[in-house]
Amino acid sequence: MKIALWLSLFIVVYTFVGYGILLYFIIKLKRIVKGKPKEVVADMDNLPTCTLVVAAYNEEDFIRQKIADTLKLKYPEGKLKLLFITDGSTDKTPKILAEYPQIELMHQDGRAGKIAAIHRAMHNVHTEVTVFTDANTFLNADSLINLCRHYADPTVGAIAGEKRVHIDESADASAAGEGFYWKYESVLKKWDSELYSVVGAAGELFSVRTSLYQPVSPDTLLDDFMISMLIAQQGYRIVYEPAAYATELSSANITEELKRKVRIAAGGIQSVIWLKNLLLPFKYPVLSFQYVSHRVLRWTVTPFLLILAFILNIFIALQPGETFYQLLLIAQVLFYGMAILGWMMESRKIRVKILFIPYYFCVMNYAIFAGIIRYFRKAQNAAWDKAQRKQD
Repeated sequence: MKIALWLSLFIVVYTFVGYGILLYFIIKLKRIVKGKPKEVVADMDNLPTCTLVVAAYNEEDFIRQKIADTLKLKYPEGKLKLLFITDGSTDKTPKILAEYPQIELMHQDGRAGKIAAIHRAMHNVHTEVTVFTDANTFLNADSLINLCRHYADPTVGAIAGEKRVHIDESADASAAGEGFYWKYESVLKKWDSELYSVVGAAGELFSVRTSLYQPVSPDTLLDDFMISMLIAQQGYRIVYEPAAYATELSSANITEELKRKVRIAAGGIQSVIWLKNLLLPFKYPVLSFQYVSHRVLRWTVTPFLLILAFILNIFIALQPGETFYQLLLIAQVLFYGMAILGWMMESRKIRVKILFIPYYFCVMNYAIFAGIIRYFRKAQNAAWDKAQRKQD
């Protein structure tokens, strides 16, 4: 039981903290041997032609802000095309977009899901590069330049921008937890990129070489992740570019954040099954190591090992003379007690910041269970309802 306990705890700690620590030292060693990577400078005269694709579904509350934000983006004149697709929207989103001649609008009444809309849009993309972003996120003015400058390197097939979650002093657990999670994710992605490649891009902002784009199945749950990883599977790198960032508001509350996490978890287990070739280290040695460490463990065994470690710890602590394991059990009980207390406080709208992280951590891992169950029950549709966001 002790061996199983320590193995479980090792994998849990490695998944959430250890991989980051190991990655940090690998990067330090790589810099000693090869030197710090040089900054990629944009050659404004030779940037590739680019299409910005935005899939918008019933976004009338945000769409004018998104349009204004989009029209502020900097890129060489004549090289940028703006394409919005609003399939299935039943509000004023298509009518508002039709007011702007600078934007090409694609709309059809039927709703087949975001990925079907993206595939339809890609038939109208004839530029060297395609950039995808969400309708409710806002980009920094230089984001397209900062993304596309990396395509001067022929080994680069995709670029992942940075996701930033707007939080304020009155943030609840959903905002604070989500904000902390994405800050940590950004650090890991930066190191992943420096080692070899980012393992997947987030749909808030990412770019691909149009020639490498592969249509994914209509029932794909994490289309952004799959699109980018299929490019990595072709042998190209996915670069992380924090100087190109998309800012969005946090989920309206923890219930909305949980809904979002569950569908991501369902998509995660789907992706692990579909991308099984990436689990072969002899074929993708570095990428496979990064993929398993950063994604697969989180989406598969680690949440189950948390429960196993707790149960094993109870059995061992009940035996006489096991003081250390009794203290370890107390530490686990205190951590989960803080999570439960955070849940109770949150339900009463009482903000206790020290409780946000354990609460969000447990919600995130619970979502893995729910997502796996939902996926195998085939209860998650690709055309899901988006989570509600806080109002600015």
